[in-house]
Amino acid sequence: MKEVKFRTREPRLAPRRTRLEIPGWAGERQPRADGSQEYAWHCTPFSESAQYGIELFYPYDNELIVSASNGELRLEGDFGSCPEEGLQWPPFRNFGNNYYTYQILLDLKVEPGLALRTEPHPRFFTDRTGTCPIAVPALIRHWWPMMFFMVFKSPEEGRRHVFRPGEPFAQVIVIPEEAPFDIVEMGPQEAAEREMQARRLHASRDRLSEGSRWLSRTATVFDGSYRFMLRAAKAQDKNKEPLK
Repeated sequence: MKEVKFRTREPRLAPRRTRLEIPGWAGERQPRADGSQEYAWHCTPFSESAQYGIELFYPYDNELIVSASNGELRLEGDFGSCPEEGLQWPPFRNFGNNYYTYQILLDLKVEPGLALRTEPHPRFFTDRTGTCPIAVPALIRHWWPMMFFMVFKSPEEGRRHVFRPGEPFAQVIVIPEEAPFDIVEMGPQEAAEREMQARRLHASRDRLSEGSRWLSRTATVFDGSYRFMLRAAKAQDKNKEPLK
């Protein structure tokens, strides 16, 4: 098990592995049954992706409202007096009107060969209010000792982003430091093998999903075939003999 070590001047950032909030941003606790409203957590690929990283929580007592009006960015929040000499205060600052920054002062240490990538929190993709902050992706390599600030995309004209006390506002994921791959087209044999796999999966879908199929309130068909195959794949990987 690899470790990500952290240090921060603000403990309430509370970095932790991202969790689904149900009820909450991931949806309501509706059963996988006919007539239920579908929510993001019902989708296994989304749920796995959402829980892949490290979530960060807004650490201040008063909310921050970021808005745009007449081409100007406004940052409204009561942060009081600066708690420590040398800090940028308030910790949020306009960055060319199209973006704004947060002096986060967070150190996440990963092993050589790995890097950190900032990105929007998964709740951004389930938010229907348009108020969720949008963290701009950035790659931070393992040798950089402190994440001094994060950049966020400004809201559109007349819209606003809201940072609320104790609410997650961004996610950090751990990835390989380099992307060692090329994009190449499959050869005929490999393409045929993949097509055969897809056809076999389609043909056996009813058997794979037996007892798990349901029709949502919006007439969308769901089933557990992906979940069942994922469970089987994980069990297979777990039971493999380690290489000697």
